Amino acid sequence: MLSHVTIGTNDLPRAIAFYDRLLAPLGITRHETSLEHGMAGYARAAEGTPQFWLMRPIDGRPATVGNGVTVAFEALDRAAVDAFHAAALAEGGQDEGSPGLRPHYHADYYGAYVRDPDGNKICCACHRPG
Repeated sequence: MLSHVTIGTNDLPRAIAFYDRLLAPLGITRHETSLEHGMAGYARAAEGTPQFWLMRPIDGRPATVGNGVTVAFEALDRAAVDAFHAAALAEGGQDEGSPGLRPHYHADYYGAYVRDPDGNKICCACHRPG
C-alpha cells in the first residue's frame, strides 16, 4: 500500500544512530546514507518497499512534528515490540506508551509508542496472538 514514509530531522547523524538501533529488532536496516544530501533510507531489503526515510527538510526550514501523525512499524512478535521500546529509550527517545496490549484497537494488538529525538511519534505493533 505504501511506497515510503519520510520524517524530518534537524540532526541527521543523531537520527541515524537512533533509528539504526531502534529498527534492528524489526529486521529493518539502513541501506542508503547521504549526509551531503541530508538523508538516510531504511527497509527490510535494499530495493524493497515500503521504505522509511530520514531527511533534513528540502525547504531548508527546521523539521517539525505533525500533530496527530504517528509512524508505525510492524513487529512479527511481542518480544520485538519490547526490544524496539527498550532501544528507543536507550537512545534518548521518550516513552509515549509502554509495551502492552491495547484491546481498544483489537484483542491481539500489542504495541509501544515513543518520541524520537526530533519529537516524531513512532509506534511498533504486533497484531498476532501472544
